[in-house]
Amino acid sequence: MGKENSKLCALFVMCLMVIFVVPFSHGLTNGQDVYAINSLYIALGSPPLPGWVSTGGDPCAQGWQGVQCVGSNISTIVINGANLGGQLGDQLMNFSSIETIDLSNNQIGGSIPNNLPTTIKTFFLSANQFTGSIPDSLSTLTLLSAIDLSSNNLSGQLPHSLQSLSALTTLNIENNLFLGPVPEKMLSIPNFKRDGNPLNTTAASSPSPLTSPPSSSEGPTAPATPGKSANGPSSQDGSQSKRSRKSRKTILIVAFVAIGVIVCIVGVLLVAMLLIRCCEKQSKLESTTMRPETGGYKGTKEKPKGNNSLIEHTAEANKVPVSQEVVQKPMKESQIDTVRTENVSQKPSEQLEMDMARVGVIAPTPPAEKVTVNAIVPAELPRDLSLPTSFTVGSLQQYTNSFASENLIGVGMLGSVYRAELPDGQLLAVKKLDSSVPRDDESFLNLVSSISKLQHANVVKLVGYCVEHKQQLLVYEYCGGGTLNDILHSGDELNQKLTWNARIRLALGAARALEYLHEVCQPPVVHRNFKSANLLLDNELLAVRASDCGLAPLISSGSVRQLSGNILSSLGYGAPEFIQSGAYTLKSDVYSYGVVMLELLTGRKSHDSSRPRGEQHLARWATNHLHDIASLSRMVDPSLNGRYPEKSLSQFADIISTCIQSEPEFRPPMSDIVQNLLRMMPREPISGRSNRNSSSN
Repeated sequence: MGKENSKLCALFVMCLMVIFVVPFSHGLTNGQDVYAINSLYIALGSPPLPGWVSTGGDPCAQGWQGVQCVGSNISTIVINGANLGGQLGDQLMNFSSIETIDLSNNQIGGSIPNNLPTTIKTFFLSANQFTGSIPDSLSTLTLLSAIDLSSNNLSGQLPHSLQSLSALTTLNIENNLFLGPVPEKMLSIPNFKRDGNPLNTTAASSPSPLTSPPSSSEGPTAPATPGKSANGPSSQDGSQSKRSRKSRKTILIVAFVAIGVIVCIVGVLLVAMLLIRCCEKQSKLESTTMRPETGGYKGTKEKPKGNNSLIEHTAEANKVPVSQEVVQKPMKESQIDTVRTENVSQKPSEQLEMDMARVGVIAPTPPAEKVTVNAIVPAELPRDLSLPTSFTVGSLQQYTNSFASENLIGVGMLGSVYRAELPDGQLLAVKKLDSSVPRDDESFLNLVSSISKLQHANVVKLVGYCVEHKQQLLVYEYCGGGTLNDILHSGDELNQKLTWNARIRLALGAARALEYLHEVCQPPVVHRNFKSANLLLDNELLAVRASDCGLAPLISSGSVRQLSGNILSSLGYGAPEFIQSGAYTLKSDVYSYGVVMLELLTGRKSHDSSRPRGEQHLARWATNHLHDIASLSRMVDPSLNGRYPEKSLSQFADIISTCIQSEPEFRPPMSDIVQNLLRMMPREPISGRSNRNSSSN
């Protein structure tokens, strides 16, 4: 009885410690970074980003969409093409260690903040709606190496202060409204892009400190005294004093929180010590009161009180080890979820007689007593699931170097993908699903089982999975040739390898992937995220495989569904019925496939905000040009240099036209598209103009 009370007391103490200590210790992310990202989220207008909240939260532990951390500090925020609005706000400087901010291809407006984190290295805000001028305060960001402010509405003159950034190697200000001359030293930046601005062609020499104009963002200034400009030490001292006040406030808040945590822990420990002492005293008192009963039992050998009582004691004494033996006996796998019955009389009779002899009597064997044991086991996997290889989190951390940034392949709406190298040199791709997507382990395992059944030459194969420590990861085969999006739009020599016949072959491989999902799989599988960035190539650029197949149940859930709708519509892949009503069918996949074919035909992006307004949305722009041979020839990717048969080009355009019909019922099934492309595949070198150039395929 005393031991049971001690256990209850210990359990009570542990509960108290959990109640008081856990609320103060669960947060992983630096509190200053949490405040900064909450402020950014509010300034952006609280968009539907998975995981993001306006107050509190734990971005590093909860895996907020587009957020990467190093330890407990936020190091990277990358959210492209998510249709974000609002402004950046004035709290970015509160990020303690952030190095990369990339919010390109959104609808963010306002001006660029004056106060940015001094740790920033990469700052990308291209294709947004920013106005005003570039703030002079950027000159204080000594670690800044890359800035992309292209395709905005920025104006004014280029600040001379940017010349002082020695680490700056990339500066892109294309397609803005900048005026005036280009500072002389700015021309020496290795990757400086300035087209699309009404700038003077002559370089401007750096002005002297006495005549430097005041920054437009600083408002009215007092008359400058000799030897001091309006942007001189006085304004810098003011900003430094403000920063020092904020840092003092932050230090005070952290100190108060730390003191509060220490006081709570000390209080809990004191209460625990008092409770343990009380429990010990109570157990001693109970053991003292029970001594006469135990002594009487030990003395039964000399003064037995009767056979019946002795038999009862013996039976009770023998029951305990038998029942323990039954409970602790290892169970076979086939017995885990069954109820077993053991018999006390299974104990050898010799051992039973020895136990009776210890109490000084020889008694008959007590009647058999059945002991029912309910096996308590952890939740097991459904028996009918066929699952691929199971990995541990530890092994995947080892293969990806703890999910290091250099192994990051890409970031999507469902999470991040990392390159993993096994000890034998085999490469794999690990998709770390965003923890903010709500799903339990059972539904995740059902999803893994479904994906593992997708076996096709043009579908990326799932080789394993991991579900451990509240993390869910998918392990795929690795495709080393990059994505079709990278090859088409990178602007390097890789694009030159995509001859006309190679493009037909890649279109055929992508069509076969959708044909398999739509018409072979039962029930049919909707892709829901079909785009050139999800088409992976081999090293020779000969074969294409569709990725993210079977993940539609994750995309169609909650906030991810809304985000996917925003991304698909902003990137130009969303079918009209999906954008208007949110309805997504197999025919919506066909529309997205038609947009990918347009990318292969034109070499253009599905949505390009740097182009004139009428040409930004590829499918809408191309619809009126696909049936006119003269317009069609002007649409073809310039990198082909006219090396294609006109008949084949016309057939390719006809397929695209049927795929991007506004009414879904007029779009063909994928099997028809596959047959049409097969007829276009050359069986012998093409004669005429294309013979000399397509023979390399």
